[in-house]
Amino acid sequence: MFDRIAPTYDLLNHLLSLGRDFSWRRRAARMLPHSEDLKVADLATGTGDLLVTLLRERPNVTEAVGLDLSEEMLKIALRKISERGFADRIRLVCDDAVHSALPGESFNAVTMAFGIRNTPDVEATLREIHRLLEPGGTAVILEFSLPRGVVLRGCYLAYLRLGVPVIGALLSGSKSAYRYLNESIEAFYRPDDFCALMRQVGFSEVAATPLTCGVASVYTGLKLGSMDGA
Repeated sequence: MFDRIAPTYDLLNHLLSLGRDFSWRRRAARMLPHSEDLKVADLATGTGDLLVTLLRERPNVTEAVGLDLSEEMLKIALRKISERGFADRIRLVCDDAVHSALPGESFNAVTMAFGIRNTPDVEATLREIHRLLEPGGTAVILEFSLPRGVVLRGCYLAYLRLGVPVIGALLSGSKSAYRYLNESIEAFYRPDDFCALMRQVGFSEVAATPLTCGVASVYTGLKLGSMDGA
């Protein structure tokens, strides 16, 4: 599905979010550690927008790995990072975010934007993020959520159910992909529940920050020590 919609993926992200996705990624980038020489893994990197934002906003990121299963998405990401002069700091890998071949405890930060709800096992993905982080490392996960207010929530759900599939179908040619988008957002964990799951797999100091009235949320957590079997 993601290979199929790759050519219009960025355009639709910007259009359907009314351009707010740019500020959401910048907010996520600011939550990375401030220490020098950060090594970052970005899972489900897609077309590389978060990777580019990280390197643009945080010059202390000296090395980054972008991982995704979609080869077509990675082709666009490679072109994008090359055009922006980041090719010497970013390595792209075609691999599974749930069970990657990346070495454990080898990253200061692991990020993921709008990808964890697409994985077949959210808990296993969080465990993989925890495995990849060195002790003291930070997880930063950006994902869609639902506003708490009844009126705003109702308006947003109407937009997801009626507007998103139509606009997505017109521009991408794939109504099913953008029907999946609204269904997956509605089915995903509520922020409090997702924070509880992060704690369950071993993260400490877990926090959820709502963005744009709760339309998206950025989750952070620290790895204080190794998990059993990590």
